[in-house]
Amino acid sequence: MIKQELLDEVKKLIAAPMCNPELKAKAEAYLKAQDKASADELIKALEANVSSIEETLGFAESDMGKKVFGEQKAAEMAELCKKRKAEGEKFCICPACQAGAKIYAGKENLA
Repeated sequence: MIKQELLDEVKKLIAAPMCNPELKAKAEAYLKAQDKASADELIKALEANVSSIEETLGFAESDMGKKVFGEQKAAEMAELCKKRKAEGEKFCICPACQAGAKIYAGKENLA
């Protein structure tokens, strides 16, 4: 992934409503500095905050997931996770995690 594509994904990550505030702050700092130190911090935040499809599925099926999303939305999310997992998806299907996974895959081109 070339640097401009990575920058576009960082912007998508920042814009995602469900982006973790810590991760969002690291992404914003990276956009401003675009140096090795800010890239390293962003990579650490991605490692800590990008969820796997299994984690998302487990949350959607949990009591907490049902409380957060509501029974119907949680069930829909669980079904979508199962479908995407069967298709080979490894990461959470939310826009923040999808962008984060793409950034992480191209991390060597961040700095």
